[in-house]
Amino acid sequence: ILACFCHCIHYLRYLLETLFVHKVSAGHTPLKNLIKSCAFYWGFTSWIAYYINHPRYTPPCMNLELYNKYVIKFAICDITDILLYFQKGSNACFPSPNYNPFTWMFFLVSCPNYTYEIGSWISFTVMTQTLPVGIFTLLISIQMSLWAQKKHKNYLKKFNSYIHKKSAMIPFIL
Repeated sequence: ILACFCHCIHYLRYLLETLFVHKVSAGHTPLKNLIKSCAFYWGFTSWIAYYINHPRYTPPCMNLELYNKYVIKFAICDITDILLYFQKGSNACFPSPNYNPFTWMFFLVSCPNYTYEIGSWISFTVMTQTLPVGIFTLLISIQMSLWAQKKHKNYLKKFNSYIHKKSAMIPFIL
């Protein structure tokens, strides 16, 4: 039941993010990409939901303390991912860390929203231990790493003196 709740909350957040954060006009998110992205996400949502909501689904055999740790990690990553959008603000040309400890990831990476998104999916994969979640986590990690590298490259062109010490998405690695 907890996996179902986390899954629903995540996709509600994704839907709200799609509606209110992403700019479909002005070339930021072309409508074609938005349709492909929604089809990808909602297709996997259906596949994942089938597994974690199936009457024969049995939660993984792990102790409750470990399971709860991954639920908390999932919640922190998912909440932080959306909070970063509010931190950026409409007038900021490059997001930077502030008093909020969750924004401190900006010290290390250019795209911490992708870092937190992948963190939530890795946590969810450990929580559910199902094949569709693992496949989705792998595919979305690959896609987000490509997006992060592209954004990082653009940031390097615009803000070379500020960004050259950062990684794109995973501190010190990628």
